[in-house]
Order: sequence, then C-alpha cells, then structure tokens
Amino acid sequence: MLSPSKHGAPRHVPATLRQAQDDTQLDMILEVAILDVKPGLEHDFLAAFAKAQAIIASMTGYISHQLKRCLENSSRFILLVEWQKLEDHTEGFRKSEEYKEWKSLLHHFYDPFPVVEHYEAIS
Repeated sequence: MLSPSKHGAPRHVPATLRQAQDDTQLDMILEVAILDVKPGLEHDFLAAFAKAQAIIASMTGYISHQLKRCLENSSRFILLVEWQKLEDHTEGFRKSEEYKEWKSLLHHFYDPFPVVEHYEAIS
C-alpha cells in the first residue's frame, strides 16, 4: 500500500504496519464536543486553546486532536479527540489535576456548556 510521505510523495507502508494502524483506528474512541464560544471571545479562546492543547496531548491514552471552526458560525468550534479507550478520557483525564488547569483555561468561554459524546468505529 502507498501512503503519502511528509513531503507528499507516496511511500510504501508494510502490511504489518497497516494492520496495526487499522486495529488502532478500530479500537480507539473519538470524543466529539461542539464548542459554542461567547461571541467576541473567539480570539481569546483560540489563544487559551493553544496553551490548553499541550495539557490534553500529555495525557495517558491520548492519540490526537483537531479543533475546527464552523464556516457558518464563527463562534462555533468542534473538538475531536482520539483516545485509546473511553476511560482514558472519562477517568484518566477528567479526574486529573491537569483537567483542572484545562477547565480554568477554557470552560469560561462556553455558552452553553458543550455536550461531549464518544464514538467508536463500527467497521
């Protein structure tokens, strides 16, 4: 199988590595949060998130994250976080001292407070 390299050129990915990547993607949990930021505070939110992302990235079970901004509503963002397992987020992160710092950096920007849901791969 060919996969793009960091320079965009295709590179070969060995079958055993492909299978390991596929298994990881099937087992991982996707956390999804729609973040409605108070209008006028988007710039401050992004600055705070730039600091906060280092916190979540340091947590056990963290795989990756993306923050995306809505095109139709510039105060709305979606946060997608991949975790190895659900408990890495709900127990490990949410009950940690690091979560208290995350919360102090970000939670005051939201109105209403976001609903966070978790998704698993089905195939």
